[in-house]
Amino acid sequence: MTGTAIGLAVSVFLACAVEGVEALTIVLAVGTTRSWRATFTGLGAALVALAIITAALGPALTAIPLGVLRVIVGGLLLIFGLQWLRKAILRASGLKALHDEDAIFERQVAEAEDQAPLDDQWDPYSFLIAFKGCFLEGLEVVFIALTFGANQHDVPLAAMAALVAVATVAIAGLLVSAPLSQVPENTMKFVVGVMLTSFGIFWGGEGAHANWPGGDAALAVVVPLVALFSLGLVSMIRRQNLAVGAA
Repeated sequence: MTGTAIGLAVSVFLACAVEGVEALTIVLAVGTTRSWRATFTGLGAALVALAIITAALGPALTAIPLGVLRVIVGGLLLIFGLQWLRKAILRASGLKALHDEDAIFERQVAEAEDQAPLDDQWDPYSFLIAFKGCFLEGLEVVFIALTFGANQHDVPLAAMAALVAVATVAIAGLLVSAPLSQVPENTMKFVVGVMLTSFGIFWGGEGAHANWPGGDAALAVVVPLVALFSLGLVSMIRRQNLAVGAA
């Protein structure tokens, strides 16, 4: 397996694992509080919808000329990755609260308990919340797997990494029956933001006919540079916060 393939698999796995943790938190909160039957039905409906979308988008992406695809995917990954990276930098520098799955779980439970009492036959609230949460998080998983895979002409590898990530999170959730609060999600989001931004820069440049020195090996330079720049921003913002606090 080449270095680019390894980077592809790791990036897809980490990004999809983060999305999986967020979907798991929603499912556990609604299922344990109200109705597992309706929750699992909502989860199943979301998976069916996502499978249909994946089947429709997969062939369409692979039919696009590689140069055009890399420009499109590079731009989308930059938008997506920079959003993750911006939030991660703000969290790491103290300007934004850290992502807390325990707090999110408790909020979801409180919202579920405030809804109408359970029906003996069916609970539409559990179905809708599970469907919405899993569908939205799943869309991001599909987007990441398809764009990474199609761009590298290795959709099976990207899909496998995504499935392994989701399965790992699901199995861990079933074993502990609680949100995965021990997962260093804020750190993972920082790493994923760096990886998505780096791949966006690299593939966008390739699509625009830029010649990267060393070809794919240039990623070994782009990724550390993006990481160092991001960490430098965190350090600068922290110093500014300290200076403002001292003043």
